[in-house]
Amino acid sequence: MSHIGARAVVLGGSMGGILAARVLAESYADVVVVERDKVLGVSTPRKGAPHTVHAHGLHARGHLILEELFPGITDELRASGVPTGDLGEMRWFFNGRKIQPAHTGLISVTAPRPVLENHVRNRVAALPNVTFIQECDVLGLVATDDREQIVGVRVQRRTGNADVEVLDADLVVDATGRGSRTPAWLESLGYQRPEEERVKVGLAYTTRHYRTRPEMFDGVQSINPVASPGHPRGAFFGQVGRDVCILSLTGLLGDYPPTEPGAFLEFVRSLPVPDVYHAVRDAEALDDPVSFRFPASVRRRYERLLRLPDRYLVIGDAFCSFNPVYGQGMSVAAIEAMTLRQHLREGRAPTPQRFFADLSRVIDTPWDIAAGGDLDFPGVEGKRTLKVRIGNAYMARLQYAATQDPEVTKGFMRVAGLIDPPQALMRPAMMRRVLRHAVLRPAPGRSWTDESVTGAVTGRTGSRSGDPLS
Repeated sequence: MSHIGARAVVLGGSMGGILAARVLAESYADVVVVERDKVLGVSTPRKGAPHTVHAHGLHARGHLILEELFPGITDELRASGVPTGDLGEMRWFFNGRKIQPAHTGLISVTAPRPVLENHVRNRVAALPNVTFIQECDVLGLVATDDREQIVGVRVQRRTGNADVEVLDADLVVDATGRGSRTPAWLESLGYQRPEEERVKVGLAYTTRHYRTRPEMFDGVQSINPVASPGHPRGAFFGQVGRDVCILSLTGLLGDYPPTEPGAFLEFVRSLPVPDVYHAVRDAEALDDPVSFRFPASVRRRYERLLRLPDRYLVIGDAFCSFNPVYGQGMSVAAIEAMTLRQHLREGRAPTPQRFFADLSRVIDTPWDIAAGGDLDFPGVEGKRTLKVRIGNAYMARLQYAATQDPEVTKGFMRVAGLIDPPQALMRPAMMRRVLRHAVLRPAPGRSWTDESVTGAVTGRTGSRSGDPLS
């Protein structure tokens, strides 16, 4: 087997990094993954990834890619007690209303993030040409004298009084996540920092685990009241093991779900539907609530830089990080890994400019879904283009139509699972189904705690002023 180069070094051992290592192992004689934490054999949250304690899902497109890269991994996960199920058959609530369940054939894996990563990481670590260097800090890049090419990284192991080492590399891939230092490293080498796009959401997750009782879920894998402008508090409540379930509460724009147990339960009661509260109000809690804050979605525009050093790539959250409530992160990391694989199969080291251009194109759709959806909340800062306003107005109608028509649910979940592009929801047959149920933008469904409101809200009343489709 011929190789593009002798060694590729991946910075970061979370999902983006280990998927990058998996595809690099097909094209480089040796692949070294450098990670600041101990990760091999670790299936619990770790210091360097505190967000992994909260609810995660591997949906549709991401699941298909993982099964392609690691054949049989779905059965392996199921055998270890990880729940899997149809994405459209979960109990979803949008705008305070339950949508119709639909069999989509799209698998959602609701393993705890550290458990899923451990399975994937073990598969990658078992490859004969992949090595993990754990508990090791990355100090900076090593470039040629003319600074035109990256030829290694400076690292220092955390054990004892280790000296600074240089790992020579024919390719370096930054997968260190939101805290990536690549912009600063580029600047120190005489390059420009990438432009950044931010959508400030002021999100917080607060999570608690419970002992599962059969009646909690009534045969479904998870119960998800999704936050909306009319009901900005949300939750993801799902099975994550044989007898363990997770409840992650979400609050936007500084409305942070509390960590005090009594206040946590009161936040659950304030959700627009009673399902989650009734399930956990007298359930056995397995831990105390913990919180994690996510200030903004960030997209770094590396593809717009006119000059870049050769043999250096950025991937995963270091390139673009999304509001996690959309559940896209791991699936997008998988899509990005397949984009890297396409470039590697050309038989030469990827050109940064071309790779970043292609990466930006595959990110456009999930970014538009997440950023556009966030901009439907009046308090979120950002530019509301006509495309964004029309898209959100139509999406509100579509979500209402899904409460009446399972075929709408099926189409919606194919887009949410990153199988189909958003344009699929605008096809004439789908638009007829949507507008049959909601010509005007529906008002939000009423909350179960709001006794001042009586009667159901119909899909043909309550249009909001300024709605570009009204």
